[in-house]
Amino acid sequence: MVDLESEVPPLPPRYRFRDLLLGDQGWQNDDRVQVEFYMNENTFKERLKLFFIKNQRSSLRIRLFNFSLKLLSCLLYIIRVLLEKPSQGNEWSHIFWVNRSLPLWGLQVSVALISLFETILLGYLSYKGNIWEQILRIPFILEIINAVPFIISIFWPTLRNLFVPVFLNCWLAKHALENMINDLHRAIQRTQSAMFNQVLILISTLLCLIFTCICGIQHLERIGKKLNLFDSLYFCIVTFSTVGFGDVTPETWSSKLFVVAMICVALVVLPIQFEQLAYLWMERQKSGGNYSRHRAQTEKHVVLCVSSLKIDLLMDFLNEFYAHPRLQDYYVVILCPTEMDVQVRRVLQIPMWSQRVIYLQGSALKDQDLLRAKMDNAEACFILSSRCEVDRTSSDHQTILRAWAVKDFAPNCPLYVQILKPENKFHIKFADHVVCEEEFKYAMLALNCICPATSTLITLLVHTSRGQEGQQSPEQWQKMYGRCSGNEVYHIVLEESTFFAEYEGKSFTYASFHAHKKFGVCLIGVRREDNKNILLNPGPRYIMNASDICFYINITKEENSAFKNQDQQRTSNVPRSFYHGPSRLPVHSIIASMGTVAIDLQDTSCRASSGPTLALPTEGGKELRRPSIAPVLEVADTSSIQTCDLLSDQSEDETTPDEETSSNLEYAKGYPPYSPYIGSSPTFCHLLQEKVPFCCLRLDKSCQHNYYEDAKAYGFKNKLIIVAAETAGNGLYNFIVPLRAYYRPKKELNPIVLLLDNPPDMHFLDAICWFPMVYYMVGSIDNLDDLLRCGVTFAANMVVVDKESTMSAEEDYMADAKTIVNVQTLFRLFSSLSIITELTHPANMRFMQFRAKDCYSLALSKLEKKERERGSNLAFMFRLPFAAGRVFSISMLDTLLYQSFVKDYMISITRLLLGLDTIPGSGFLCSMKITEDDLWIRTYARLYQKLCSSTGDVPIGIYRTESQKLTTSESQISISVEEWEDTKDAKEPGHHRSIHRNSTSSDQSDHPLLRRKSMQWARRLSRKGPKHSGKTAEKITQQRLNLYRRSERQELAELVKNRMKHLGLSTVGYDEMNDHQSTLSYILINPSPDTRLELNDVVYLIRPDPLSYLPNSEPSRKNSICNAAVQDSREETQL
Repeated sequence: MVDLESEVPPLPPRYRFRDLLLGDQGWQNDDRVQVEFYMNENTFKERLKLFFIKNQRSSLRIRLFNFSLKLLSCLLYIIRVLLEKPSQGNEWSHIFWVNRSLPLWGLQVSVALISLFETILLGYLSYKGNIWEQILRIPFILEIINAVPFIISIFWPTLRNLFVPVFLNCWLAKHALENMINDLHRAIQRTQSAMFNQVLILISTLLCLIFTCICGIQHLERIGKKLNLFDSLYFCIVTFSTVGFGDVTPETWSSKLFVVAMICVALVVLPIQFEQLAYLWMERQKSGGNYSRHRAQTEKHVVLCVSSLKIDLLMDFLNEFYAHPRLQDYYVVILCPTEMDVQVRRVLQIPMWSQRVIYLQGSALKDQDLLRAKMDNAEACFILSSRCEVDRTSSDHQTILRAWAVKDFAPNCPLYVQILKPENKFHIKFADHVVCEEEFKYAMLALNCICPATSTLITLLVHTSRGQEGQQSPEQWQKMYGRCSGNEVYHIVLEESTFFAEYEGKSFTYASFHAHKKFGVCLIGVRREDNKNILLNPGPRYIMNASDICFYINITKEENSAFKNQDQQRTSNVPRSFYHGPSRLPVHSIIASMGTVAIDLQDTSCRASSGPTLALPTEGGKELRRPSIAPVLEVADTSSIQTCDLLSDQSEDETTPDEETSSNLEYAKGYPPYSPYIGSSPTFCHLLQEKVPFCCLRLDKSCQHNYYEDAKAYGFKNKLIIVAAETAGNGLYNFIVPLRAYYRPKKELNPIVLLLDNPPDMHFLDAICWFPMVYYMVGSIDNLDDLLRCGVTFAANMVVVDKESTMSAEEDYMADAKTIVNVQTLFRLFSSLSIITELTHPANMRFMQFRAKDCYSLALSKLEKKERERGSNLAFMFRLPFAAGRVFSISMLDTLLYQSFVKDYMISITRLLLGLDTIPGSGFLCSMKITEDDLWIRTYARLYQKLCSSTGDVPIGIYRTESQKLTTSESQISISVEEWEDTKDAKEPGHHRSIHRNSTSSDQSDHPLLRRKSMQWARRLSRKGPKHSGKTAEKITQQRLNLYRRSERQELAELVKNRMKHLGLSTVGYDEMNDHQSTLSYILINPSPDTRLELNDVVYLIRPDPLSYLPNSEPSRKNSICNAAVQDSREETQL
C-alpha cells in the first residue's frame, strides 16, 4: 500500500493553525501577495454608475441639480414670454417663430447642452441591452424635443428664433422630483409615509397640468386674442374648476383643440391620482397613522396591545383608566394587528375619546410598529390576551412573544400583562404586574363556596365607582348596596395621615377599630417601609410605625376628604349621616364623582385614652342594661392571647369514638409535595399521610381498594362541592387549595367532586392525590345521570365553569348560550341547589334565573338601563344573581390590571384575599354568620369592637339576605279540574298565595293558556267519548285527570326520581322541591358603624394568621403542627 503521508507534502509553517494564532515571526522573507477585493468592477463605466446611480448621496446631488436645471429652463421660458412684444397680425408664422434675445438664447442653449449630456450619460449607464427601451421612454423623448433644437441653432443661426416648447420641462422636473424623494429616503435611511409621497405627486401633477395649459394657450393665442400669461392662468383656473364664466375664451381652432386635449389628459391623469390618494387615505385610516415623536416627548401616553379589540374590552379599559383624576391628561395608543371594526370606530369618533385614543394597526413583534407607537417613551404597556379563542395556550404564547418583544424594544417601559393559563406565568416573571385569569377565577369560585359572594366582593373592590348607583331607586336595599359599592382600597403613609397618625405606637387592631369608629374607614393591612410584602390584618401584636404604609377601605381616599367636627355640624344645617338613620358617627357626602368627602369627627376628648369602653352592668341592673364588650387594647396583652386556643382544632377533640373508628384516613398539615405548574405559591394545607391511588380518585368506578360507585355510597358527613369543567387544567388546582387550607377546620371540610368532560392527565392526578376527599368523574352537566351519580341531590354548591370550546362562537355574546341553558335546566330540576356560574360576557348575566313574566325582574332590568344611561360602570350590579354571588365573569377582573397602574398594590391584596399568596404574618379571608345569640351586639360598630377585642378579626363587610314576597303568576298555581268547572266563566281569584323560593330558584312557570286548553280537551273527551258503565272508563278518566292536574314541579320531580331509581340510587336525600322562600342577597362593603345587624347576616372577616402566634416555629408537614389543627373560624368567634 502506498504511504499517503509520504506523498502529501506538509503545509508551510505560515499556514499552520499555531502560527495563525501566535503570528508568523520566523518567516519574514516570504513572498506574500496583497489582494484587493472590490464590491464593484474596477471599470470606468462601473465607477460612473456608482457615482451617478448606486451611491445614494451622490445620486441625490445629481438629481437635485437636474431638478434645478428643469426649473431654470421653465423660468427662462417665462422670462422670454414676458420680454417679448405682442406680434402684429394673425399669420401662422407667429406660432413657429418668436423673438428671443441673444443672451437669453445663450442661457437656454447652455441649459440644453447640460441636460442632453446628462440624459445621454444616464441612458448609457442604465443601458441593459435594449436600445429602443431607452429611446422610447417619455422623459428621453421630451429631453430630445426641448434640447436638440437649441443645439442645432448653434450651427444654423437662422433657427435661433425657432419656437421650442420648453415649458414641457415641467414634466421632467416632476420626474426628477420623484426620483429625488426616493434617493432622499435611501440617503437618510428613513421612509416617509406613502400618503406624503402620493400627495406630493398629486400636487406636482396638478401644477404641471396648469403650467402646460397656461403656456400652450398663451402661445397659440398669439394669432388670436393675444392673451398674456395672467389671462391664460385665469382661463385655466376657471376651466379646470368647472366654473366657466366665458369672459375669456380661445378663438383659434388650434388653441381650442389644445384645450380639448388638456381636458382629456386631466380626465385621465387626475382620477388615477385621486384614486391612489383615496386608497392610501383609507389604508391610513385603517392602520391609524403614527404617534409623533414630539407628542411622545411632550405628552404622557400608555400603549394597549391586544390581538383583537372588542368594544366591551375597550370600554372597560377606557372607563376604568380615565376614572382616576390624575390620568385625565394621558393618551391611550392602541396597537392591534387587526382592522378596526365598525363599533370601535364609532366609539372612537365620540369627541370624549377621539381626542385621547389613537388606534394603530400593527404588530407588537415589529420594531417599526413599536416605534410608531413610541413604546420607548410610553408610561406603561398593557398586554391583554384573547380569551375568546378555543386554544387558550396559543393565545398565551402570543402574549408571551408580545411581552418579550416589548421588553426587548423598551426595557424601561413598565409591563402589565394578562395571562390565561398559570403554567405560562414563569415566562413573563420579568413583567411588573401579572394577572393570571385561571388562578383568580378558580380561587374566587372556591371562596364563593365558603364565603358567599366573594366574587361580587372582589369585583366591587376593584371597580372604580362613585357610590351613587341606585340612589334614585325607591328600594332601600338598592340604595345601601349602591352606596357601599363605592368603597375601594386606598393607601397612605401613617405619619402623613389624619386617619391613622394618632395611632403610632399602638396595635393594629386598636388602630383599625378606632379609625372605623371615628372616621368610618376600615384599616385592612400595612406594609413596612423596608419590606415589600403587604400584611393583611397582622394582628394585635403588630405595632404601628410612623413610616408604615396603611391600606384601608373607604368611599374615597383621604386626600379628597374634608374634616368637620360634630360641634360645627350642629351649627350648620349639614345632613347628619350619609347613611339612612340617625347617627352621630361619620357622615360621607359625595360632592363630585371623585371629589371631596366630608367626614364628621367624633368628640373624643371626654373618653379615656385606651378607647371607648362599655361599663359592666351592676348587680342590680343586669336585666336593664345590655352586656358590655371588652375594650380594644392599645398594645396587645400577651397573657390574654391563648396560643393553644388559636391553634387547637376542636373538631379533633370533639370526635366521638364512632367517628374515629369509621375514619380510616388521618390528616396532616403541610405543604403539598407536588405542584402542577411552576410559579404556584406554597400554601399550608390539610394533607393525607399517604397519597391516594389514582384508581380511588375516580368517584363512579370501583377498584380493589373500595367498592363505591356513586357519591351516596361514600357516606360523606358534609355536603359536596361539585365543579363542572371541560378539562382538568392546572388552574383547577387553585380551586382545591383554598378549600383545604390549614385554617379550615377538619370537621367542616367539604368533599370535592370534579365533573369533567375529558379525563384528567397524570400530572394533575399527582397534584390532587395528596388532598383529602377530592374525587373526579368523567361526565357532563348535560347528562342527568352523570349529575345524579356525582351526588348533585345532596351537594352544597354546584360550580359551573365556562367551557373553552364554546368561547369562539360566530356571534360573540352567544359564547355563553350553552352554559346559560344548562344552568337554567339545573335550576328547574334542583331548585334548592346553590349554583355558582362563570360566564364569558357580563352582559349575559341578565339571563341567569330568567323569569319572563316576573315584574320584579323587569323592574331590575329598567334600573340597569337607567344606571347605564347615567354613565355607571357597574350597571349590572343590581341583577339578583350577581348581587348574591351566584354568577360572575372573569372579564370583570380586567379592571384589576388597569387599576394597578395607579394602585400597584391591588394585585397583591387581591391575591392575599383569595388565598393565592400566603405571607407569614398576613391574615386570610373568612366569614361568620350572625345567629340569634349574637343579635345582642345590635350594630356593626359593636361587632367591630367585639371582634377586635376578642379574636383580633377585622370585619370588612356584610352579606345580607332578605326575604322577598312576590306575587305569583297564574301559571304557577295548580288548578284542579273540578275547580275549573265551577269557575270556568269567572276570573282567577285575586288572593294568591306567596311563592317561597330560595335565591337560586328559577321561574317554574308554564303556559296557562295551553294548560286550560288541555283541561278543556280532557273534559270534551270524557263527555263525548263512549259511555262505558264499567270501571275501565272511570280508571282511564281518573288517570287522565291526574296527569293534567300535576304541576310542572311535580313533573320534574317525578323525572328525577325515576332516573334515580333506574340508576339504583336512593331517593331519600332528594328534595321534594316544595315551595321555598324567595330571597334576595347583596353585599355591604364597609357599612356605616350604626348599621343594624340582622339574623343570618354573614360578616366578612380578615382573620390574623394563627401561625404568627407560635414563637420560633415554622410550619412543616412533618412537625408538631401536623398533629394540631387551627382554630375554627366560626366557633372561636364567641359573641
